[in-house]
Amino acid sequence: MVISIIIMIAGVVSFFALPIAKFPPIAPPTISVQAIYPGADAETIAATVAVPIEQQVNGVEGMLYMASTSGSDGTYTLTVTFEVGTDLDIASVLVQNRVAAAEVKLPSEVRAQGVTTKKRSTQMLQFITLTADDNNYDPLFLSNYSLSVKDELSRIDGVGDVQVFGAGDYSMRIWLDPSKLKQRGLTSEDVIAAVAEQNVQVAAGQIGAAPAPPGTAFQFTVAARGRLTDVEEFEDIIIRSGDAGRILRLKDVARVELGGVSYSLDSRFNRQPAATLAIYQLPGANALNTATMIREKLQQLSADRNWPAGLSYQVPFDTTLFVTASMKEVYVTLITAIVLVVLVIYLFLQDWRATIIPVVAIPVSLIGTFAVLQGIGYSINMLTLFGVVLAIGIVVDDAIVVVENTSRHLADGMTPKDAAIKAMEEIVGPVLATTLVLISACCCK
Repeated sequence: MVISIIIMIAGVVSFFALPIAKFPPIAPPTISVQAIYPGADAETIAATVAVPIEQQVNGVEGMLYMASTSGSDGTYTLTVTFEVGTDLDIASVLVQNRVAAAEVKLPSEVRAQGVTTKKRSTQMLQFITLTADDNNYDPLFLSNYSLSVKDELSRIDGVGDVQVFGAGDYSMRIWLDPSKLKQRGLTSEDVIAAVAEQNVQVAAGQIGAAPAPPGTAFQFTVAARGRLTDVEEFEDIIIRSGDAGRILRLKDVARVELGGVSYSLDSRFNRQPAATLAIYQLPGANALNTATMIREKLQQLSADRNWPAGLSYQVPFDTTLFVTASMKEVYVTLITAIVLVVLVIYLFLQDWRATIIPVVAIPVSLIGTFAVLQGIGYSINMLTLFGVVLAIGIVVDDAIVVVENTSRHLADGMTPKDAAIKAMEEIVGPVLATTLVLISACCCK
C-alpha cells in the first residue's frame, strides 16, 4: 500500500507538470529572422538582404540547415533549423549575434524597419478571426484593431508568436503623378527627400536652461510639433520654393490618402472581411492551458467597454480540441475497462475481495505511467495517450490472469502468500511475453 501511494502521488504530480500538445516535439526547433525592404522586389531582397544575413548566420553552432524566402512584397524570412534538443534560448542569442554582425551591410531602409529574431514553434495552436457583424468596419480597421489584440495575446504564458494576416498597419500612401513631376523637373527622390526632411520628430530644447543669463527666473521645455499625422498635413509638405514666394506643395504633384501598409494579403471568414491572428505555441508550453488562457483573454477583451460595437471574434481552428477529445476518450476507456474487470472477475470468481484487487491496481499502474513520462522527458500528446489506451488493455488483461490464477491456488488450500508466489512463478513468463508481443505489434503498426 505504501508503494502504491508513492506511485500515485508521483503520477498525479507529474500529470499536472507535464506539457500538453497535439503531437510530441519531434520536429527540430527553429529560429526565425524577419526583415522588410519596402518597395523592393524579390531579386533585390535576395541580393541586398538575404546574402549578407545568410553569410553570417551560416554555420552557427548546432544548426542543421536554413531556408529563406524573399517575397515580392518586400518581406524577407530566414528559418534556421537546429538539432533536436537544442536550447532555443541559446540558439536565439547565437543567431541574433550573427544577424547583428550583418546589419552594417544591409540597406538603410531595412535597418530603419528593423531586423527581428524570434524563437517559434512550427506548431500552430489557434486561428482567431475578427469580423464585423454588419460590415460596419473595413478590412483596414479590422487589421489595425487586431494589432492591439495581438499585444494582449502575446503576453500570455505559452504564446511564442502571434502573426496577423490582413491589410496591416495604417500607412500614409503618396501617389505621384509622373507627368506633373516631369513638368516641374522633379523626380521621386526629390519628393522622398522633402517628406523625410519635414516629417521628423525634433527635440526643441529648453529656454532658460543653465548656463543662463543672470536674473533668469524660469526654465521651460519646448515641445515642438513632431511627425505629421493626417492627410492635410502631408499635402502641405513643401517640395520646392521659388521666386516671388511661389511654393510647390506635395498635393500639387501627388495624391495623398490614408491606407494600409500592404494590400498583398486578404483575409476572409465565411466570405466576410476579417482580420486573422495565427497563434504559435512556445516550445514546451502546455497547449491546453495556453488555449484556455487565450479564450479567457478574448472574453475579457470583448466585454471591455473599449471593444468596438458590432465587432466579434471566432476561433475557427484550435488544435487543442483534438487533445481534449483524446483525453476524454482515455477516461471513457479507463472507466469501461474497470467496469469490465469488475464484471468478469466477479461473475467468474464470485469473490468481492478478488474483484477489488485489480480495480485498485489498474489506476495505480496508469497514474504511475505519468511519472515515467515525466522522467523520460515526454509530453501528454496524441501518441502517448494512444499508448495509455493500449496500456489499459494490457493491465486489464494481466490483472484478470493474475487474480484468476491466484484464486485457483487458494481454492486448492494454499495460503495467500504461497498462492501469490506460486501464481506469479507460473504466469510471469507468459504475461511478459504477451505484453512484449502486443507492444511490438503496436510499434510495427
